[in-house]
Amino acid sequence: MANDPFFYVIIGACLIVGAILIWGVSLFGSGGDNKKSNKVMQYRIAAQFVAVVLIVGFAYFRSTGGN
Repeated sequence: MANDPFFYVIIGACLIVGAILIWGVSLFGSGGDNKKSNKVMQYRIAAQFVAVVLIVGFAYFRSTGGN
């Protein structure tokens, strides 16, 4: 599994989601602009959706015997 390049794309997507989450939480914690904080969290939801689609696609193709 680790030698599959698609696996590394998924890891990258998860790291991006984590980075956006940390950025959004830090904006909420600093008491900054609420609109900006909410927009960053919307970006996180979009990135998380992409990551979940990639994970489900990876699992589907691995279960059907795809490389």
